[in-house]
Amino acid sequence: MSFGFKTSWLAVRDAGPEEVADALDLQHRQCIDWETGTELAYQQGVFVARPVPEWTLAHGRIHLSHETDATRPDFPDWLLALAARIGDFQYFATDRIGEYHAWAKVELGELTRAYCYIGMSGDVPLRLGEPTAIERELGVGLVGCEEVRQDWGDAEWDAWHDAMPTEHQVMRIAADWSVCPPLIEDGSVTAPGIHGFPPGVEPGRAF
Repeated sequence: MSFGFKTSWLAVRDAGPEEVADALDLQHRQCIDWETGTELAYQQGVFVARPVPEWTLAHGRIHLSHETDATRPDFPDWLLALAARIGDFQYFATDRIGEYHAWAKVELGELTRAYCYIGMSGDVPLRLGEPTAIERELGVGLVGCEEVRQDWGDAEWDAWHDAMPTEHQVMRIAADWSVCPPLIEDGSVTAPGIHGFPPGVEPGRAF
């Protein structure tokens, strides 16, 4: 079982699973295989592994970190603080129920790009940096709420909504920036990963 939809994850190039687990302060760690770890992280905790040679991925639907909510004012600060420990990395999140889609990139210690869209509320609470080439190709991440005008008609609103991202476009961005997790074949990942819980979260019954 791979992941990507209805969850959030980090993609880290220069740090291995143990380094990333340390940076996330994961507790109650256990070493488990890729398929088990990715499935478990959809229910509880965080799974960190290096499924491809170039990238370490940290995936958690609920417990990646409360700071990973891109709507929080301190989200950019959390990204930069984490980058100080693990180097350059990327953040992605999708949730088709609330249409919460987000992505961010830290390069050379700087937050060069971050975008978040919440379809349920029609809000773009985060928009930092210039759109990357893949975003321009897809036509997403280019506008926010600043462009909205009260005198818009249906055509203008339709064009604005068409410029908002979908979960599949988040996967396209992930594939261009680093790796698209749903494309990773379970059988190709032989190295185990680390499953654990952030501080203050105790292991519980899967739900």
